[in-house]
Amino acid sequence: MNTYFIAGHAKLPTGMAARSVYETLTITAEVDKLYGVIVDASCTLATEHGREYISRLLKGHSLRNGIEKPLEELKNGYLGKANNALIAALKDLYKQYEAINQ
Repeated sequence: MNTYFIAGHAKLPTGMAARSVYETLTITAEVDKLYGVIVDASCTLATEHGREYISRLLKGHSLRNGIEKPLEELKNGYLGKANNALIAALKDLYKQYEAINQ
């Protein structure tokens, strides 16, 4: 295969629906090995709409360009309780990507 499967994790805040199922929030991404482009992405948010939003936000982004753009989009566009957890999980995912590519 020409892709990596990478996961980033973060602790969920209390009072969230997803927390009744998961202790942590996970963002997963299938990433093209050559260009670092996110081919597909998912997360463990409770609602399908939230999962689709994160997928659309990340698909097509090249991790070779860092994560500043999707982080900014998360900060300004996702206004739910999981915002900080999503940001932390994305940073963790990027850390995993950097470790693979060193």
